[in-house]
Amino acid sequence: MVRVVFMCGPSGSGKTTYARGLEAEGMVRLSFDALLWERGVTAVPPPASVHSEVADELRTRLLELVASGQDVVCDFSFWSRDMRDSWRSLLAPTGVVPETVYLATPRETVLERVRARQGVHADDAVLSGELAAAYVDHFEPPTPDEGPLTVVQ
Repeated sequence: MVRVVFMCGPSGSGKTTYARGLEAEGMVRLSFDALLWERGVTAVPPPASVHSEVADELRTRLLELVASGQDVVCDFSFWSRDMRDSWRSLLAPTGVVPETVYLATPRETVLERVRARQGVHADDAVLSGELAAAYVDHFEPPTPDEGPLTVVQ
């Protein structure tokens, strides 16, 4: 059975580092940040129309990879229950039940990491302190009733 992992946590929580470990084990990593960077979009948040286009492209790519038997790690924030449910619904017809890996990184650590960003690559997006704090403060942690869940402290 194909394995799909949803990385879950606010910017700076360590999602990409963890996802790259899964990628090194053979999973295909899908990333909003990487696709935005490839398009030359470095503003955070990106324009809504661009975000929507990238989301559509990632949905299509995820379904193609699953259909071809590839394991996939979705290196997104999955910041809300609604977002996670939407992507689960996308996968439901395939029979794949995604696993969620939640990086429960302390708030101050997250904000410190974001402050240190330089904007030199896709996984180093610069956010204002205010925006980073809002991302942390409005993040909706996943719960066990959503399906397979691993919490990384």
